[in-house]
Amino acid sequence: QLRLAESGGGLVQPGESLRLSCTASAATSAIGWFRQAPGKEREGVSCISKTGSGTNANSVKDRFTITRDNTKNTVYLQMNNLRPEDTAMYYCATGPSCGSYYGGRYVFMEVKDFGYWGQGTQVTVSS
Repeated sequence: QLRLAESGGGLVQPGESLRLSCTASAATSAIGWFRQAPGKEREGVSCISKTGSGTNANSVKDRFTITRDNTKNTVYLQMNNLRPEDTAMYYCATGPSCGSYYGGRYVFMEVKDFGYWGQGTQVTVSS
């Protein structure tokens, strides 16, 4: 069974940076980073295809960068200029692609499309 392991979370101050890593036990297709804050739904943050094409959610568009190293089965999420609202548990997950069509409408990072999940790493942004 495929396993994913996240690392790199921590406590930082607003404006600082963190880099999260997601290492898989085998080669994967798309890898997505999701986050979930207390009392909120899990949301897609950033996703990268098997060939390395990355897409961010609008909320992190110019601050986060996703990359992957297929030789290491690892995906990285570089998070810059962190804000208190970025505080959440961050999960990586794998799926066939970063988005799917439902009833003719493209949905980016639908949670149910991602079959394997890591345990998460906590990111806290606070002064």
